[in-house]
Amino acid sequence: MKILLDTHTHTCASSHAYSTVMETAKYAADMGMEAIAVTDHAPAIPDGVHPWHFLNLKAIPRELYGVKILYGAEVNIVDLDGNIDLDDDILKKLDVVNASIHRPCYKDYGAKDNTSAYLAAVNNPLIDVICHSGAPDMAYDYEKIIDIAKKNHKLIEINNHSFYVRRDSIPNCRRIAELCREKEVGIVVSSDAHIAFDIGDYTKALDMLGEISFPEKLIMNRDLKSFESFMAEKGKKLFSWHI
Repeated sequence: MKILLDTHTHTCASSHAYSTVMETAKYAADMGMEAIAVTDHAPAIPDGVHPWHFLNLKAIPRELYGVKILYGAEVNIVDLDGNIDLDDDILKKLDVVNASIHRPCYKDYGAKDNTSAYLAAVNNPLIDVICHSGAPDMAYDYEKIIDIAKKNHKLIEINNHSFYVRRDSIPNCRRIAELCREKEVGIVVSSDAHIAFDIGDYTKALDMLGEISFPEKLIMNRDLKSFESFMAEKGKKLFSWHI
């Protein structure tokens, strides 16, 4: 299948990524994408961007090269209490709020059970997607969190980038996908692109989903309309923040 909305991309505003917004959008257009979310790293990660970056996302046109642009962020879950590193007044403006744990800014790295951190995130009404959560050193109760994700209308990410840079996560990514299939919990399949050339590349993730016969109807970013509909059901209207 072809996924037409990439909900997790980075630009050179995060200095370990290497493409501009325009380069990213142009490549997305060349790939036949409908939309991308610009979701740079929030401040707690060592090269994360300043909060002002997110307040100024409205400077980016809502469409470039025929590709719709969603304003977003990848926030950091920073401790077992599930605290994150952007204020609510910023999160309320964004189309897509991804939440992840990254080792360099996770105060409780080394904890044997990280369920409480993910529990707070999946209960946070301003977080939309739980991202790349299969790392074995960030273990949590997958079934419990996925059950609550369904109840709270959250999405679980299957991250194509993990199949290259977090290879020890692959078995857990598969287990997470299997649970989402069994419990009929919506997912997004994202590139987590750190350079334009990775936009729209979901090859490894889709191969795995095919192996477990994951239903297409549960992939909520298969096109922009499906994603907009899902978000509307949770009371969130996309493209509502303009210049």
